[in-house]
Amino acid sequence: MEGEHNSDEEESALRGRSATTVSQDGREQMPEVPLAQQKVEEGKVYSGDGVFGYLEMMEAQAHELGLKQEEKEQQEKKLSRLKARVQELRARRDELRTKVELQEKRLLDKEGAVTHPAQPSAQTVLKWKLKGVRAMMQFFYLTGMTAKLTTQGVCFCISTAYEGTYMDSYYVDILTKPEVKIQRHSVPVFIPLEQIAKKYLQTDIRSFLAVLSDHLNAYVGRRHQADQLEEQFSDRIEGTLQRNSLCNLLVFNYNVSRNSKTFLFNVRLLYGDLCHSLPTEAIISCTSGTLPLLAEKAAAHSYAFRHMALHKAFNSLINAKEDQEQTL
Repeated sequence: MEGEHNSDEEESALRGRSATTVSQDGREQMPEVPLAQQKVEEGKVYSGDGVFGYLEMMEAQAHELGLKQEEKEQQEKKLSRLKARVQELRARRDELRTKVELQEKRLLDKEGAVTHPAQPSAQTVLKWKLKGVRAMMQFFYLTGMTAKLTTQGVCFCISTAYEGTYMDSYYVDILTKPEVKIQRHSVPVFIPLEQIAKKYLQTDIRSFLAVLSDHLNAYVGRRHQADQLEEQFSDRIEGTLQRNSLCNLLVFNYNVSRNSKTFLFNVRLLYGDLCHSLPTEAIISCTSGTLPLLAEKAAAHSYAFRHMALHKAFNSLINAKEDQEQTL
């Protein structure tokens, strides 16, 4: 028993010595606390495992530092490549600059020996001008226009026609000095001559004459169609054909028979494009009935008026009606 008691006391003494140290003056001191344990005691590590949590933190920091170091190295490599490229471009620039300077010097040395190209003679220039005038006159002739020189400019004659039939001629006297402008003309007042001249006369005389010719030919074409309708089908039209001076609005009435009944159709033709002789819109209404068959007939008549000359379209409609009556 005494031996066991002594062994217990020795173990306690040994544990006491491991927990304390003795200084040189004989006083006992507390042992040094490891760094990991100090971090844990200071609250720097939040892991419940103590030292293991601190090691995890150190590992994460080391990984972050490694990423930053790698990124820094990549940036340094990229910067080195850019610097090398700059040096290469500067060297190329200097090389090109030297070549340009040498070339300029050679040109200056040979300046006295350079011969200028021969200027065309006055006769050659005159031939070119005459050739251009002939080409323009040929263009005018093919489009129904002739021209005559005057003391101050040119007088143009625009001949109009419709379907091979000669209609009217209109004159435009143009001054070329001191500026290009229209001196006098015989163009009808309802033709937009001023607008056409403002757009083309100062810059392109050919376009001016071409557009003016389109307007005049379309006008006489519309007028001719209205005249033919009145002359050929006066007995088929109810009342009189109404038209304005430009003939871009026509209104008239005619009868359509259906099942021994007569229905009055009202026609309103609008010519939205003044450079064409066919209407852009044909409005047909029946004031004495609203049968579906009448609506279909009105639609068919509208199509005919928009795609054929007015008097020809009306003639085809009349013939179709007569053929249908004979069949019945």
